[in-house]
Amino acid sequence: MSKLTKNQKAAEAKFDHTKAYPLSEACSIVKDITYTKFDATVELSANLGVDPRKANQMIRGVVTLPHGTGKVVRVLALCTPDKEAEAKEAGADFVGLDEYIEKIKGGWTDIDVIVCTPSVMAKVGALGKILGPRGLMPNPKTGTVTMEIGNAVKDVKGGKIDFKVDKTGIVHTGIGKVSFTAQQLYENAAEVLNAISKLKPQALKGTYMKSAALCSTMSPGIKVDLKAFLNGAE
Repeated sequence: MSKLTKNQKAAEAKFDHTKAYPLSEACSIVKDITYTKFDATVELSANLGVDPRKANQMIRGVVTLPHGTGKVVRVLALCTPDKEAEAKEAGADFVGLDEYIEKIKGGWTDIDVIVCTPSVMAKVGALGKILGPRGLMPNPKTGTVTMEIGNAVKDVKGGKIDFKVDKTGIVHTGIGKVSFTAQQLYENAAEVLNAISKLKPQALKGTYMKSAALCSTMSPGIKVDLKAFLNGAE
């Protein structure tokens, strides 16, 4: 077993691994135990009692974080010429169609989100093997395939994110940066947890939201008192 560094020892001493903390307190602790020299990302993990292999238990949704993600989101808008001005005015970093289709085929994926209009999905769909594994494929369910291309760009730039349960039944999503206040982290995390809770499959038997935890880049995980949060005890 590797030895803990000085910072890791300091972090471990500031909270109890066996205790589940109120969400608001967990947000304060995660700030207090982060010693990175960069502005670390804070991540929320929610362990769900679902079987992602079953289509009716695949949890996926979108949520707009009240305080954004804290990171610069690079957006590519793939659209026809009549929609380019709308996308540019909304703040898209890259706008076009065929030239970017070719760039992506060549391996370029230096972007965070792609939005497009329905009319170009035939061309975009051909990029599935490249975009799919990177989580970049536009999807009508997440609002990234739409005629309202300008609104889609604004939403993404403003903190709209999508989340999806992984094959182990866990949702992982960034909720901000360590530089955020504890209150900002709390409000972002609460928005995500509330959004997940509303997606409970009707056919599911047993506990839906089993546990949750917060951590930052390279920090230990802090257990969240999920039951207290869901019962409105905070």
